[in-house]
Amino acid sequence: MELGNISKPTYGPGPEAPGSSTPGLVAMAHGFLRLVQPNALPAELRSLQGHQCYTASFFLSQLLFYELGFLICVAIGVFLIILVPLVGCCFCCCRC
Repeated sequence: MELGNISKPTYGPGPEAPGSSTPGLVAMAHGFLRLVQPNALPAELRSLQGHQCYTASFFLSQLLFYELGFLICVAIGVFLIILVPLVGCCFCCCRC
């Protein structure tokens, strides 16, 4: 195994996305992720070292706003996890 020049390494191209046998599902998943979280991470949240003047609540509010799409999806999921069995139990037990 050759190490090459350790003090000045040369880097090759980055990793490539693997080819998929289901491009429709991959496109659908990427479309969902772009819909849920369309914006990049705010610059204020990328480097926390130089911003001591901001409070933790500011960063938390920015982070929650950035993750708002995922939080809405989680809320809908939890609601359905509770609602579907409850409605099924009512239909089975009450025979409406």
